[in-house]
Amino acid sequence: MPHIAIIGAGITGVTTAYALLERGYRVTVLDRHRYAAMETSFANGGQLSASNAEVWNSAATILKGLRWMLRSDAPLLMNPKPSWHKYSWISEFVGNIGRYRSNTIETTRLAIEARKHLFSIAQRENIAFDLERRGILHVYHDKAAFEAGLRVNTLLQQGGLDRRPVTADEIRSLEPALQTACYGGFFTPSDATGDIHKFTRGLADACIRRGAAFIHEADVDAIARGDDGFRVSWNAAASHDADFATRHELQADGIVICAGVASRHFAGMLNDRVNVYPVKGYSITVQLDAPQSRDAAPTVSLLDEAAKIVTSRLGADRFRVAGTAEFNGFNRDIRADRIQPLVDWVRHHFPGIDTSAIVPWAGLRPMMPNMMPVVRAGRIPGVFYNTGHGHLGWTLSAATAQMVAGAIDDWSDLDTPSMVPSQVDTTETTHAAFP
Repeated sequence: MPHIAIIGAGITGVTTAYALLERGYRVTVLDRHRYAAMETSFANGGQLSASNAEVWNSAATILKGLRWMLRSDAPLLMNPKPSWHKYSWISEFVGNIGRYRSNTIETTRLAIEARKHLFSIAQRENIAFDLERRGILHVYHDKAAFEAGLRVNTLLQQGGLDRRPVTADEIRSLEPALQTACYGGFFTPSDATGDIHKFTRGLADACIRRGAAFIHEADVDAIARGDDGFRVSWNAAASHDADFATRHELQADGIVICAGVASRHFAGMLNDRVNVYPVKGYSITVQLDAPQSRDAAPTVSLLDEAAKIVTSRLGADRFRVAGTAEFNGFNRDIRADRIQPLVDWVRHHFPGIDTSAIVPWAGLRPMMPNMMPVVRAGRIPGVFYNTGHGHLGWTLSAATAQMVAGAIDDWSDLDTPSMVPSQVDTTETTHAAFP
């Protein structure tokens, strides 16, 4: 079977590795960090949320973003400093507003399918990752927002999701720990939560048991196509002195780019355009050390529509709170003025939780202008992409891994794959059709 090199050991790279190993491929995963899942797959909101499948391409999003421009604590914040990458991305984002409905429905269908694969993998490989299958409760604080949510709910239901409206009284019954009033909401009993970092690390270990090789601290800087496949070259990421750094090379028959926000860079090496933009998100992990804090924290996962904040209970003693979208290039700084609204939200809605011990985090979501993942072949035969999942990488990756593995099957089944051009449209905004 062909040898496939995967660039990136986050959730998409590791699920792709697993899907290929199940099909009998030889797999090598390369990542610049010492361990798997050390960037965007480290401390996200934890939700496996088909209920959050609505794409952002709408006039309402644009108007909200403009209103929030001067608020440092706004759910969506953009650095106005000119950047060709940023403004070309925004232009394409606006151009995809007409696909809002169809893309939301397709994302919902994909998310539902992904959950089945993820739960099956976790059970088969005995991966412990603080899984909670208690559903997700989406809360609204006023009538206008709730009625807008009804329109979104129609699309999610068309995608096959069981998501039902609930009253304020039903919300209090579903999650008694919530101490503030709300107008109404929606409950999705089939959604779940879990620790993405624990899952990804556990799945990486399972891949190694199945024969995969993981090369860490590999700062890949060249990918070249030759007559005998691809040559991947890198310096060890831990080598700070270029004069003494050792060059390494790997030969592979095919390449899958699962590199998150770096995917645009690698696509450029391979004569492709993948216009991923890094959209920063923040989280805090509240340590529930005291019994009263554990009792005061919710057990059902929440999504606060007004604040754009999500929560997950990770085991008995951790409460994850995440949100915000910041367009600020490749800046990974953890800003105090962006963390404070998350802390304030916890104090307001769950005053019994002690917030004296929190762990802040920021990560860059790899987001495409149409809010859809890129799952396709590249221009060069043997090149594939599974990237650009935005805020839904944890939710969608188990399905997109199967999709890209299927595309690799089609390529490897050809008698002379190196002589046959890619059969998949390689335009910027396309993605593999859901089977």
